[in-house]
Amino acid sequence: MEDVVLMKGNEAVGEAAIRAGCRFFFGYPITPQNEIPEYMSRRLPEVGGVYIQAESEVAAINMVYGAAAAGALAMTSSSSPGISLKQEGISYLVGSELPAFIVNMIRGGPGLGTIQPAQSDYFQAVKGGGHGDYRLLVYGPASIQELVDLTVLALDRANHYRNPALVLGDGILGQMMEPVRFPPMRDLGTLPEKPWATTGRRGGPKRLINSLYLQAEKCEEHNRRLQAKYREMQRTEKRWDCLWVENAELVVVAYGTTARICRTALEPLRAEGEAVGLFRPITLWPFPDDPLADLLKTGRVRAVLVVEMSAGQMVEDVRLVAGDRVPIRFYGRTGGAVPSPEEIREQVRELVRELR
Repeated sequence: MEDVVLMKGNEAVGEAAIRAGCRFFFGYPITPQNEIPEYMSRRLPEVGGVYIQAESEVAAINMVYGAAAAGALAMTSSSSPGISLKQEGISYLVGSELPAFIVNMIRGGPGLGTIQPAQSDYFQAVKGGGHGDYRLLVYGPASIQELVDLTVLALDRANHYRNPALVLGDGILGQMMEPVRFPPMRDLGTLPEKPWATTGRRGGPKRLINSLYLQAEKCEEHNRRLQAKYREMQRTEKRWDCLWVENAELVVVAYGTTARICRTALEPLRAEGEAVGLFRPITLWPFPDDPLADLLKTGRVRAVLVVEMSAGQMVEDVRLVAGDRVPIRFYGRTGGAVPSPEEIREQVRELVRELR
């Protein structure tokens, strides 16, 4: 590992992707993620990589498809409206079983909305924003170091499963600076072989990358294979973090930047003796339902507060896990507004009073 460096999140995710073996970036500018393509345009040529600013988001995601089909480890990034434009191409990537790495630094919406941070793309990311029965591996980092670590993991898992992986950040995470450590540069020779890739080598075997199955039976067979892959992801890829839950009677559930704010909000309450804890999903899909269910099954937790920078999206997955075990309260800010520790703390205090 190298020495600690101070780096902006948008730049750190680019460097982490390069360290993990990414050598192709295709994108289009949109705030608040513009430092990612800017960084990659300078850095990729230094390591023998390729950077192309496409004419549109639609073009960019299809360039990723072409590079991935040829066996390259390719990446794109954008922010909310831009990711919306990429949805058809993402569905094609999944249908063709191509590994790719995607970053969404969320901004408030709907529509053009604002350039301020939000978490209102959760549904789009974890429920499938494009067409068809498909899933992405989705990660929700809460710090710049975790952004780096999860970028490396996402590229590895994308290759392993032949499936796109998505890091879901926000405008705060992309713009803030923190000290980080990067892994050493990966030897590209250690990347897994891709015998399915369409290299175009003269005299080589004929290979076809395709997501079109005109016969219903063939398409269903393909879908069954994909679903089996998703079940394996659900079995092995769930990640989460817990804080102060051992004796918690009230558990706050939050991810990403909001989870950091919640931690700050809960620290004074813990100092006052309140039995409050934090459950933080790290993989947003597969959602860590089993560990959350195990926590709620203890009978110790009497209520859950879900906090998001949205009108309420992840809360639906929490409710599916909780069932009728405990009441679920939601608190959210929308349109780029960021909840403060003080207002979250007041929500917790109010719920604690109700429990008493």
